[in-house]
Amino acid sequence: MLRTRRAAIPREIRNRSCPLRLCVSARNSLPFLAPLLLTAACTTDGDAGPCDPFADRVISLAAGEGAGFGAENLPGIVLGAPTGGGLDRGGTDVLSLGAGGTIVVALDGEGIPDGPGPDLLVFENAFLAGGNPEQPYAEPAAVAVSDDGLTWSEFPCRSEAYPYTGCAGWHPVLAAPGNDIDPTDPDTAGGDAFDLADVGLARATFVRIRDLRLGLPAPPSAGFDLDALAAVHACPE
Repeated sequence: MLRTRRAAIPREIRNRSCPLRLCVSARNSLPFLAPLLLTAACTTDGDAGPCDPFADRVISLAAGEGAGFGAENLPGIVLGAPTGGGLDRGGTDVLSLGAGGTIVVALDGEGIPDGPGPDLLVFENAFLAGGNPEQPYAEPAAVAVSDDGLTWSEFPCRSEAYPYTGCAGWHPVLAAPGNDIDPTDPDTAGGDAFDLADVGLARATFVRIRDLRLGLPAPPSAGFDLDALAAVHACPE
């Protein structure tokens, strides 16, 4: 079932005087974010090209309990292409959201256009326990998309047991720099695929990822570990 929520536009999105910049939310965040806010708030991450298929901005971050891993490398650690670890081990170029943590990122340029099949790939650092595809080490998260930052459409996520259909955080990431795997190809890149048609959107700009508190409480790497996002149809051939 399509679930939508309309809320006041976040302060970070309203701040158009600071375009293409990192604005990390301190609300519900942990103490480790304090120095990050002082040194990294509203710093540019560079201009995105017109056909950049990856995330360009971190709009907000509300860290959950046990977060911290990767925070010193914000915003770049969640921008750009994925750095997958393959089937048997999770990648370490990730940001841990913590239990119940939430992050909102933006894809500029073409954004995430709807096309045939999957439109968005979300890369975490899941791996297969003992090589068994039915026993992934998973830290599921719910994914929502929006084109205006006001109205959010969340993909229905079956989080109670494998297979975690509609969730992010349960498929290993195969694409990585130098291995010639196209990070925008749903058939080979790995990660978790989402189709905008499933929530009735023709295009999205913002992606919200919300940890569902199903992973192990292992600070500083608790919760969903975000590697990257990719828009499948942003760069048509």
